[in-house]
Amino acid sequence: MSGSKALSASKAAPGARFAMSVDVEDYFQVWAFSDVIARAAWDGFELRVEGAARRVLDLLDRRGAKATFFTLGWIAERAPALVREIVARGHELASHGYDHAKAFDQSPAAFRADVLKTKRILEDIGGSAVAGYRAAGFSIDDRTPWAHEILAETGHLYSSSSHPIAHDHYGDPNAPRSPFRSGGIVEAPVATAELFGRRISCAGGGWFRATPYAVSAALIRRAAATIDGPTIFYFHPWEIDADQPRIENASAKAKLRHYVNLARMEPKLDRLLSDFSWGRIDDALGLRATKDAAA
Repeated sequence: MSGSKALSASKAAPGARFAMSVDVEDYFQVWAFSDVIARAAWDGFELRVEGAARRVLDLLDRRGAKATFFTLGWIAERAPALVREIVARGHELASHGYDHAKAFDQSPAAFRADVLKTKRILEDIGGSAVAGYRAAGFSIDDRTPWAHEILAETGHLYSSSSHPIAHDHYGDPNAPRSPFRSGGIVEAPVATAELFGRRISCAGGGWFRATPYAVSAALIRRAAATIDGPTIFYFHPWEIDADQPRIENASAKAKLRHYVNLARMEPKLDRLLSDFSWGRIDDALGLRATKDAAA
């Protein structure tokens, strides 16, 4: 990205080497189903994210892990007790935008309004400063040269909105793999590893559910050895909710991506939390003190 500047190792990773993140959205809000479920229809679906997210919180507690919860403003308005519980249990509350609109599908003005609205909702409910942002679908890239500046102007300190791989929905295989400065904030990409000259995602989501655990763990270790900063993993509460309603009118490809190995995710995630020491992204980037001082 133009204007980006790499961070030194001492600045990029003063805290946890591995940073866990949770994208707090429900099963009917994912991009795999966005062509068959309109945003206007969301209130007609059963809200299951509270129960699933509390299972995630319990799992993190059992393993002594902390995480950053990138939360939709739409969810926060409907599950305020969950937002407060995330903060009370010592995790970082961060923004995932209001209603899962991709950054590159918004104008700069619409993006600014979205991030300001979501920051206000989360801070009012959670009583905690919001410094982090993750765009829906990792959609901050060369199509959004204004995004980092807007995030800085609206009081955010970092973004974790880049997945530097080739993918049909997102990604830039030439983007930096390590945290870098851009537009006044830090952009902290989710984890990738390089193998035989190719970049491979080891950041979580469907990649983690579809890949044998031993392979995922090996790739995560490889990423940690080659990324100049924290190795960032992500998943969603719906990924441990194997009993969620099925979206039957979705495409076969979308259903495969969404439903693969849901029943195996929780024990697999438990093993991941046991094998690595996971912390919050703001701590891993050394930004919590700055955030607290500005609050």
